[in-house]
Amino acid sequence: MDVKRDILWRVYLTYILMIIGVLVILGKAFYIQQVEGKYWRSLSDSLRLKVVDIEAERGTIYSEDGQMLSTSIPQFDIYIDFNTEGLRAKNGQLFRTHVDSLAWHLSKLFKDESQAGYKRILQDGFKKKLRYYSFRKKVSYRDYQAMQEFPLIRMGRNKSGFIAEERSIRKNPYEMLAFRTIGLARDTFKVGLEMKYDSILKGVTGKRLMRKIAGGVLVPVSDQNDVEPQSGKDIITNLDVFIQEVTENALMDMLVQNQAEHGCAIVMEVKSGKIKAIANLGRNRDGSYSENFNYAINPSEPGSTFKLATLMALLEDRKIDLTQVVNLEGGSWQVGNRTVFDSERHGKNEVTIQQAFEFSSNVGMAKLISKHYGRQPSAYFQHLHRMRMDTLTGIDLLGERSPLIIKPGSKFWSGTTLPWMSFGYGLKISPLQTAMLYNAVANGGKMLRPYLVNTISEEGIVISTITPQVISEKICSKPTAEKLHQALVGACGSPGSTGYQLFKNVPYTVAGKTGTALVADGVRGYADKIYQSSFAGYFPAENPQYTIVVVIKNKPQAALFYGASVAGPVFKKIADRLYTSYVFGTAKATSISKLDSNQISFSGHKDDVTTLMRKLSLPVADQSGAAAEWITVQTLNKKSLLNRLSVNQNQVPILKGLGLKDAIYLCEEIGLQVKVSGRGKVVSQSLDPGTTVKKGNIIQLTLQP
Repeated sequence: MDVKRDILWRVYLTYILMIIGVLVILGKAFYIQQVEGKYWRSLSDSLRLKVVDIEAERGTIYSEDGQMLSTSIPQFDIYIDFNTEGLRAKNGQLFRTHVDSLAWHLSKLFKDESQAGYKRILQDGFKKKLRYYSFRKKVSYRDYQAMQEFPLIRMGRNKSGFIAEERSIRKNPYEMLAFRTIGLARDTFKVGLEMKYDSILKGVTGKRLMRKIAGGVLVPVSDQNDVEPQSGKDIITNLDVFIQEVTENALMDMLVQNQAEHGCAIVMEVKSGKIKAIANLGRNRDGSYSENFNYAINPSEPGSTFKLATLMALLEDRKIDLTQVVNLEGGSWQVGNRTVFDSERHGKNEVTIQQAFEFSSNVGMAKLISKHYGRQPSAYFQHLHRMRMDTLTGIDLLGERSPLIIKPGSKFWSGTTLPWMSFGYGLKISPLQTAMLYNAVANGGKMLRPYLVNTISEEGIVISTITPQVISEKICSKPTAEKLHQALVGACGSPGSTGYQLFKNVPYTVAGKTGTALVADGVRGYADKIYQSSFAGYFPAENPQYTIVVVIKNKPQAALFYGASVAGPVFKKIADRLYTSYVFGTAKATSISKLDSNQISFSGHKDDVTTLMRKLSLPVADQSGAAAEWITVQTLNKKSLLNRLSVNQNQVPILKGLGLKDAIYLCEEIGLQVKVSGRGKVVSQSLDPGTTVKKGNIIQLTLQP
């Protein structure tokens, strides 16, 4: 009995302890749920909820004539939450009712799956209750808009489960044109204007509350929790698309012809300092050329174009006059243990300083600088400082590199430094600094800072304007500027001068200077005979409008390497086009004829056109139909007639009359690559309207005002 009683006592005790344990667990669970529930639920939400940034729409970069140089185009990534409450209500009745018609519309829109294929995809996701199924990436804005009208999707996110995440891609409508100057807009790498004005272009980032679901995927919680982003501002540059295109084509032609390593060309407006074009082209491994580096703001040995700075110092200090005589020693002159050579053994001795400059004599410049500044080189460097040759230009681009000028007292200074510097060796300045110097001479001694951005605007309203900035009212006296102008005109117009053959038949006068410099090739030094050809000048000389600088680094042992035969022709091509388009008959070109608003004809997006017509209170007769997205506009009896412009995904549309933005949008939406020439509205297209589209085909559009 005692044994039995002992066993029962132990069993009862165990039973009682188990009951107490269960009661404690239930009590704790009740306490956690009812008393601490709010705290633990908030902690759970804090781990599952996350506020993420919503990128603002980036501003657009325009040319001065209103052409888009860089813009953002929206794209959408589409996801489906098959477990959303509205979609699964009543055993999925809503989904089952619309899945067939939705699959048909998706098949018709994207054309990559049959109706049965899309139905199978949707049913499989619904069956597996996938929470954030990645349905389709990189959906265009046009396709996204079409999807909003599809069965089920048009009921909204909470019922359909369809979620769209918008993102922007950056596009350059003119592709390579001024690409390095305009820049890239990537998450981790930006250059050019995109980097310099990034804070203005990117706008203000918004906020969105997201919930983390299975697999670590974030899904939006509610639109009510969003903080809307503020779009970035637009910048309008001084670049002119026509001038940029002319400049880039002229440079490209010479680089290809001479198989050069790289080159740059700058066009600067004389009176304002505006950069109208800046082309930077480098050779790729496959032999093609692209805008791979901004050579215009990278210092290198300038060669003989620097002789203008030397001549300015000598004239300003009244050390010389252009009519004085200098002995060229037949083309060679000994300085210490080194010899200065002219580029050609011309055999000339006694010539005027004007002629020495016209012949681009290294000996002449070296002898003059040694005679007048050899004992006091600091006086020469004071002039270089006044010319801003030892400082950055301050152009509104990041990445400009500092010039290199060896000064007395430096460990690199020697007895030959000064004479070699006089003709552009032993120092490094950028092509943009050369342009700034020559532009100052064209302005009679007034130096302007070169700049690229003209205005900053927000929703079409100008909020900031950048005006020309004078760095120095006078880098030299007026008489000195006049003599320098005379020397530059002679270097292009006097028989026997380095630029005479190049410009002897042109209808305008050029003031400029050729340059040829033997440059080092890394550790190989000067053994490979690599020459840098340059030409700097302005025109028309009697009333300067544009300053142009061209610098080209040639391949080793190039057959053509003189500035007059490599860089000079590029200058001439650019100047010829600018003269006929902007300079010749300027009064006629700049006069604005009265436009007749009763005789208009163009095409465009219906919403844009109708909004404009409404704002201007213009009478409209809409014959396009409610479903029309693109329209043509013509006038009849002072009333604008709107007719539908047919656009088919498989056929080339009628692009005549469209602006560049709309034309590029339509072409890229159907898979065409666009090449553009001219400016204004489309007047012709290389692919006929109605032609069957093949993805990747190139279409050439010609634009005219």
